[in-house]
Amino acid sequence: MHIEKRVQNWLNEMTLPEKVSLLSGKDAWSTMPVERLGIPSLVMTDGPHGVRAVPGGKRLTGPATSFPTGLAMAASWDTKLIEETGIALAEETQAMGCNILLGPCVNIIRHPTAGRNFETYSEDPYLAGQIGAAYVRGVQSRRIGTSVKHFACNNQEIERFRGSSVVDERTLREIYLPAFETIVKEEKPWTVMCSYNRINGVYAGEHYRLLTKILKEEWGFEGMVVSDWGANHTTVESIKGGLDMEMPGPAKYYGNLLVEAVLTWQIDEEIINRSVARVLRTILLSGQTNPASLPPGAVNTIEHQALARKVAEESVTLLKNDQRLLPLKKETLKSVAVIGPNAAAFVISGDGSSYVRPPYCISPLKALQEKIGGEIKLNYALGCHNNVISQPVNPEYLTPARGTGNGLWGEYFSGPDFSGRPVMERLDEKVSFWWFQEGPDNRIKSRQFAVRWTGSLKVPAAGDYTFVLVNTGECLLYLDEELILENRGNPCEDGFNSPSSSTQLKLAAGRPYKIRVEYRKTTTDEERSNISLLLSLNPDPENEKKELTQAVILAKQSDVAVVFAGMPEVFETEGNDRPDMELPGRQNELIQSVARANPNTVVVLNCGAPVTMPWINEVPAVLTAFYPGQEGGNAVAGVLLGEINPSGKLTVTFPQRLEDTPAYINYPGTREVFYGEGLFVGYRYYDKRRIEPLFPFGHGLSYTTFEYGRIEAPASFQPGETVQVSLPVKNTGRQPGKEVVQLYIHDRQSSLPRPPKELKAFSKISLLPGESTTVHFELDQRAFSFYDPYKKQWTAEPGEFEILAGSSSRDIRAKTLITLIK
Repeated sequence: MHIEKRVQNWLNEMTLPEKVSLLSGKDAWSTMPVERLGIPSLVMTDGPHGVRAVPGGKRLTGPATSFPTGLAMAASWDTKLIEETGIALAEETQAMGCNILLGPCVNIIRHPTAGRNFETYSEDPYLAGQIGAAYVRGVQSRRIGTSVKHFACNNQEIERFRGSSVVDERTLREIYLPAFETIVKEEKPWTVMCSYNRINGVYAGEHYRLLTKILKEEWGFEGMVVSDWGANHTTVESIKGGLDMEMPGPAKYYGNLLVEAVLTWQIDEEIINRSVARVLRTILLSGQTNPASLPPGAVNTIEHQALARKVAEESVTLLKNDQRLLPLKKETLKSVAVIGPNAAAFVISGDGSSYVRPPYCISPLKALQEKIGGEIKLNYALGCHNNVISQPVNPEYLTPARGTGNGLWGEYFSGPDFSGRPVMERLDEKVSFWWFQEGPDNRIKSRQFAVRWTGSLKVPAAGDYTFVLVNTGECLLYLDEELILENRGNPCEDGFNSPSSSTQLKLAAGRPYKIRVEYRKTTTDEERSNISLLLSLNPDPENEKKELTQAVILAKQSDVAVVFAGMPEVFETEGNDRPDMELPGRQNELIQSVARANPNTVVVLNCGAPVTMPWINEVPAVLTAFYPGQEGGNAVAGVLLGEINPSGKLTVTFPQRLEDTPAYINYPGTREVFYGEGLFVGYRYYDKRRIEPLFPFGHGLSYTTFEYGRIEAPASFQPGETVQVSLPVKNTGRQPGKEVVQLYIHDRQSSLPRPPKELKAFSKISLLPGESTTVHFELDQRAFSFYDPYKKQWTAEPGEFEILAGSSSRDIRAKTLITLIK
């Protein structure tokens, strides 16, 4: 039976309460079924760079493949590769018992310190739309849905739950909406997720103009609009505005309140029917009415792990390579110094709802040891710490009271005290959890529960340590049977950041301390519960001085020094923005000291956003690995040793300093965030102001060289015509390599201000030494247009346009003129 016919048949048979029940969740992750009519649930799960397999609903638990995060995926500039990644993510989502993967995140990177920059794609809307479309195309090709998020203008974490993004219509249309528009029109995502924030004073979840007029009517979106978890605040305004699904469940503003609103004539039932039809359509697309017809799922396969490595390899971006220091030449090297806090403690992802627990993680130190440790002298020095914030206790410091491995032994009780036998026991590597209503596991039926973790703690270095408990509910921490810390009974103040308590103790190196953590959730009305046991070594100036000195000595004794610098775990995270653009701790001092000791110093950055580099003129080679997923260490080692020719390109401008950034004056705002830079986001701003960035948008070097030929394009075109553009590119170096050819458009004269150039096409090509190819592009009229807020339409004005082809936004290799005729 045709899908629309089935939807209509169901609608005709449903009662009003049954219809309304479909518009809010059953629990944190599942939609409500209507068993009488055989309407099943949909199960959602966090993404977007892996399946966040935490307990809840029908979801399975356990490790899943951790792919590079969004910024790294986009740095590949490879839509075919991202589509392939989407297919793998769909297979993992299916294997974990879910139907919708909550991603991709396509919000524009507006400010370099925004906490969630690592999770999204770019400062450029065209690039974000193309990468996002490839992702959705791959995922949905395997009958798994996506949820394009966060619609719209969720560009910082400070006050994201209630702040208002004040944006003019033209800026919305040209910068913050196009990625969503591209994906909706080209790939028909099953769902779009509204953001938490307000847009021009109206919450996203009740924004009639955005959700109904633009998304559904203008763009033709046929799927369902789902709220971000807890982003709905009204009943009548939200359903009228276009919010189809309130999550998480059970219903807070929908449910009985929505039934009552219909019965009291506040809402016409036809509005309910339209939203219910969208939900039913999504259920039918998922195949849940005939599960046997669905493609098989697979998780943690060798193929997925290899793909995760491939994406990481394609995303690693070589920023600087003076004197061709890289790749390292194994045949001439005798010794390599591996230095820095991120060499062994490599960060594979930012934190928050997108964090995926992988089956394993390869650090660069481990990868280099495996690749060259047997033939070249390879020594490691920490150099300094970067853990300026408390982090989840390193599993290597923990031994469980039972079982084997690293971590603590968890005993889970189905009740608020510790009476009776545990309903579940397991080894937990980290005491760091974030549970919604369903609690830690399906076996725990009550929303009141208790957990006891036991084992021993052994730290590798003596010193003053700070213990921190971050939790809802009540939590007690014992060390050697002595209560050292408690944090009792407070709910989340803003729905995300939980209360915390801390204490400081002096610990001896290598001595086992008996540790016990007891957590109790005693209430039933909290929407979620969480617990994190954090620990940090407070910097000892004398110890840090010794560590830095050891690193310098090692650098002097080695042919090459490779410094791995970046952020500590959980520093870049959903819920908080970074305080600045600096590398935490004494990392800048470490890099400068090592560079002075050894002129052959390479810096590898492990972070999800731009950082300042006061040492940039002192080191010959710099590359960034972003957050590269579980196989990141192998990818970085492969690039360093020349097994992989780097081909990643920046999707965000690296400024020289924070004060140079477009949103500097208006960020972070208070109740209102004024997008005062307007259209001039990212490279558009730096070009317009003629500010020299540290590294421009689109920048990324290779171990080979490429020559661009002359652009071929028609001299003129008429409105509505498609423009065919081509140019030859040749590999003029000695190695096979990949190049991203970027095509920009410059409007030479416009009735309204326009950026000096805008990305409108790109292509990633692979060439052998001496090989040439012709790269072809197709530009439609939209590529030459701007949004006219007075005419309320996209407008391409007659006149001359420059077509610019380059290796970056600041490295234009070829250009030509084309005229749009009246």
